[in-house]
Amino acid sequence: MGVINVTPDSFSDGGVHLRVEPAVTAAWGMLDNGAAIVDVGGESTRPGSAGVPLEEELARIEPVLADLNGAPVSIDTSKSAVASRAIELGAELVNDVTALRGDPELAGVVADGGVYVCLMHMLGEPRTMQDDPRYEDVVSEVRRFLEQRLAAAVDAGIREELVCLDPGIGFGKTVEHNFELVRRLDELVAIGRPIMIGFSRKSSLARILGRDSRVGTTAASIGAAVAAFDHGATIIRAHDVREHVEALAAARAVRG
Repeated sequence: MGVINVTPDSFSDGGVHLRVEPAVTAAWGMLDNGAAIVDVGGESTRPGSAGVPLEEELARIEPVLADLNGAPVSIDTSKSAVASRAIELGAELVNDVTALRGDPELAGVVADGGVYVCLMHMLGEPRTMQDDPRYEDVVSEVRRFLEQRLAAAVDAGIREELVCLDPGIGFGKTVEHNFELVRRLDELVAIGRPIMIGFSRKSSLARILGRDSRVGTTAASIGAAVAAFDHGATIIRAHDVREHVEALAAARAVRG
């Protein structure tokens, strides 16, 4: 899954794809380089970020999705109105960092649209999620949350086979929590739904290299992606698509 942030303030590529033409060009480039789908988002969810008004989020994503007509696209949003419009424009997956908790109408939009949905674990909200996150057992607690949200989605009319799950790397987790989630990913895979991992460029990757940066390197991102793949991840959400595709192709060849 390639990442297209149509925002001025995303943590690693804010502003790069804020205009329509660069966003669309980048999306087609990611697909040409082997992405199965591109994830378009108009609202940053980086640590400390605040939300944007509905009208602004729609204004950012509508022209991009319209120009990507026919391409495999997902919409990164927690707003039902944005998801509804994106589905009209061809989006086939709704990627919701709130796991259908942020907008009570979103589950119905997904169910009625018959599209895929990704439910992510997040502790708190983007503005506060990195304020001293604590768990007794991060993997067990994330698993319990994802199981509960999967059940809620199915109860809302979303077909189970259309749901994937995301443990939310960097969303209310310390460096240690993030790597523990990948190390024990088999416990989340056991839920029975595809697992998405978004470790690309996260600051935890810079921290393990001893760097005081909020953006991890491409090489470290690829290392985490291959480890996640080896532990059962189905979908890798990445900014540097070609490099990830090539590394994962090699990893799959080695696995046989």
